[in-house]
Amino acid sequence: MGRTKQLLPLGDKPVIRRCIDTLHEAGIKEIAVVIGACRNELTGHLQGLPVTIAVNDTPDSDMAESVRAGLRRLQHASPAVLVCLSDHPLVAVETIKSIVHKHHKFPGNIIVPAYGNRRGHPVLFPRSILDEIFSSMTLRDIVRRHPARVRLVPVQDEGVVLDMDTPEDYAALLKRCQSK
Repeated sequence: MGRTKQLLPLGDKPVIRRCIDTLHEAGIKEIAVVIGACRNELTGHLQGLPVTIAVNDTPDSDMAESVRAGLRRLQHASPAVLVCLSDHPLVAVETIKSIVHKHHKFPGNIIVPAYGNRRGHPVLFPRSILDEIFSSMTLRDIVRRHPARVRLVPVQDEGVVLDMDTPEDYAALLKRCQSK
């Protein structure tokens, strides 16, 4: 996109701050923010926030490497990990709460939000399953390996499927924020 998308303004704050605030409002206690190529630029924006910064030294790698970096920095042995993407900044607080609630009912399952017939993000993994990522698996590999343990959570939140990969995607998200 030519710019650090996590720092693009969306509403009254940068994308990364919007994502972190949503997680905090939903009651998520420990947040690891994984940064890579734009490390210096992002670090300044994260200073003073109650987050742990993890560094992915191979930012051109797949998402699994970022998840590994984040997992290594988590302080608590939580029973589950919510993998959130900063390019899905419109996920609602209630959606996060619904995903966590579903985890409490089905603690051994991978919890995936679904809007209509589309799977979205964030995805909650039981820690025991997610630790498989250290055996060189990707997140997609892990989900495919455990299809019987994937539990979809229907949500009315289109934010779970709206990502921000192109300038056009960003413009569409800006328009949605302005109309709210």
